[in-house]
This record gives sequence, C-alpha cells and structure tokens, in this order.
Amino acid sequence: MANATNQDLGAGKSKYISDGVSNVSLNYIESAKGALLTDVEGNEFIDFACGIGVMNIGHGNPKVVDAIKAQAEKLVHTCFMVNPYASAVALAERLCRLTPGDFAKKAFFCNSGAEAVENAVKIARYYTKRPAVVVFDNAYHGRTQLTMTMTSKIKPYKFGFGPFCPEVYRMPFGDEVGADKLKDFFIKNVNAEAVAAVIAEPVQGEGGFIVPPDDYFQELIKICHDNGILFVSDEIQSGMGRTGKMFAIEHWGVEPDLITTAKSLAAGMPLAAVVGKAEIMDVVHPGGLGGTYSGNPVACAAALAVLDVYEEENMLEKSVALGNKLWARFEAWQKKYAIVKSIRGKGSMIGLELVNTQTGDPAADETLKLVKHCHANGVVALSCGTYGNIIRTLVPFVITNEQLEKGLAVMEAGIAKIDA
Repeated sequence: MANATNQDLGAGKSKYISDGVSNVSLNYIESAKGALLTDVEGNEFIDFACGIGVMNIGHGNPKVVDAIKAQAEKLVHTCFMVNPYASAVALAERLCRLTPGDFAKKAFFCNSGAEAVENAVKIARYYTKRPAVVVFDNAYHGRTQLTMTMTSKIKPYKFGFGPFCPEVYRMPFGDEVGADKLKDFFIKNVNAEAVAAVIAEPVQGEGGFIVPPDDYFQELIKICHDNGILFVSDEIQSGMGRTGKMFAIEHWGVEPDLITTAKSLAAGMPLAAVVGKAEIMDVVHPGGLGGTYSGNPVACAAALAVLDVYEEENMLEKSVALGNKLWARFEAWQKKYAIVKSIRGKGSMIGLELVNTQTGDPAADETLKLVKHCHANGVVALSCGTYGNIIRTLVPFVITNEQLEKGLAVMEAGIAKIDA
C-alpha cells in the first residue's frame, strides 16, 4: 500500500486484521527516532508509551540498528536447539551477571514475556514437584492460556476465553505480608506444600503501577523459602532500568530464585529470558525447554547491543534523572488539580491516578478523554489500572528536555480541561 494514508490503512486493517486486535491510535507509524514517532502522513508524535515499555533506550539507537544489520547479513536463523551460535551464549553470560543474586545462574531464551512467565512456571513445577502457583490481585502476566489465567483483570484479557488453567491462586498485593496472613491463605486457598512458586511484578504494570510497602518482598520471600516455595520476579515491564535499577526487585535488596525479562531487553526485537539459580534451571531434562525461534541470533545481537548502550550511555542514570523530573511535575499537578488523586511507581515508571472530583470514584471516562486529548495533540499516552483510571508514563530515557516539556504541556492542558 505505497503512499497509503492513515484512513487507507485503517480500511485495510478493518478488512484483513481480526477485530480482536484493537488500537489506541489510528495513526500508522512509518518511522521513529529517539522519543519521536512519525506516521505515514508525516505527523509527528512524542512517545510517552515506549511501545508499552519496550523502547527504553529510544527508537532507532544506531548501535542496536548496526548490530541487527550485521547479524542479519551473517545469520538469521538455525534454531539454537539444532545448530547453536555464540551470541546466545554471550547474552546468557551477561544476563547471569546482571541479575541480582550472588550465586551461580543460568538462562533460557524465548520469544515474549508471556512465554518467559510460562516457562518460569514450568521450571518451578519441575524443580519443586508441586503443581500450584500463587499470583496477585491486579497482576498482569500475559495472554497465553496459563498467563491469562494468572492475569487478574477480566476485560479485555480473559473475557470469553475460559475455562482457565487449574492450580492458580490469587491473593491481595501490597498488604502487609505477615506469617499469620499467609498461614490463613494456605488454609483457605491452597496448602503450602502444594505451591511451586509465588510470582509477582515488583511494581505492577498493567494493574496500575502499584508499589508495595518497603519490607514487603523481604517478608514474602522469607515465607516462601520457609515453605519450600520459589519466588519469581516478573520484570517484563519493570526491568531494564525502568525504575532506576536494572531490575526493579533490586530496590528491596532481595534475590529472586527466578527472574523473567523481555520488552526492553532487545529494543523491539522479540526476545525474552528466564534467569535463575543454576540448580533450579538445570533440573529440567534435555529437550524440556526450547522453541523454534527461542534466542534468535538477530534478537540476541540486538540485546547484546542494548546492554552495551546501557553501560556506555549511562541509561540507568538517565532513567533516574527522567523520573525525578516527572515526579516533580506530577506532584505539582496533584496540588493543582483535584482530579489527580495520587502518584504511583518508582523511578521513571510513574502513573497518575485520576478520580471523579465529585464522587471520588475511579475516573475511567476522564482518563480515556485524556488519552485521546494527548493523541490529538501529538503525544502517545496510555492508560492502565484495574479500573482504567491510571495514566502511565513509559517515556524513553533519551527524550530531550524540549520534547519532554512539550509532551507534559500537552498532558497538563488535557488534565486542566477535564478537571474544570
């Protein structure tokens, strides 16, 4: 569809792509650089969504682009399980060094965050010889049958897709986790001896950028280990520097048994990983883990370049600086606009909770209006949360001050409009 307009492509999408696939925006993007997107008609947008947390280092980083080109010219695919290659081994080594935990680790590669979570469950079940997994209210873990079961929100993720997978149990997130409360949970919901793993996002993403209390994970992991249960940190959205640490769980000073990572790991290439204690990762029989495209050489080359960018271009420091700017601005908005009830998150992973100024109820309609206002004025914004009333900011770390100020001005104008 050469020289097609947004309207032309929209008509083609309606004709040829399932209606089950929705879009936040009706602008079809042709190119992107840094924190800017350009559609097929030349319209430019400031990206506050990052491809849902995928482009932390920005679009089109030249080191990553060059690595993709060079690898594609040499080798695109063999299937690592048939003919292995060096880039996957090199990437596994670096991830084992980067993830928290002073112990021997090993890695497994797959294609998506949901696939990483599903394999983490497989590994945990194999290691513990137990069937059950415990997840949390407001969790989001993916769209496969198992990870959809683990995800909390019904619409749009689970509605009409049942029956769901067995042996998945859900408890509140962010409450004080005392031994008595978990003991009660194990009595009423599932016996501890049947639980293979507790799986949590350190900062909940789709659920609303929810952060638990300071001592939450220390206590949770202690209870897990006292009962022979593995703890899995789902870092699909919160990892790769989004909270100012390479992995968000580092804020709590704890060492998960297994970590899942994806999204910004390969800056847009489909790659995910499970990294964990070697004795846990090694328990699965040969051939028990794998996939045709798992650890694709082009994706691994991209991820290696991404890790170079983090080291050479101070991405963690940029994330912290960006987060400080956003927090300061959002705190000012909270004082100025009644609709902004709270600010949530860590680092540059920040959400604004919007409420109805008359009733105090979640302001889902107003949040949708704000998203539409942003898009209409050149800013890509996203909502999230169980009640759809959280504006989440996943801004590329490389955004310029001018772009950031322009984007925030658009967002504030929208807030002022709906707050009136």
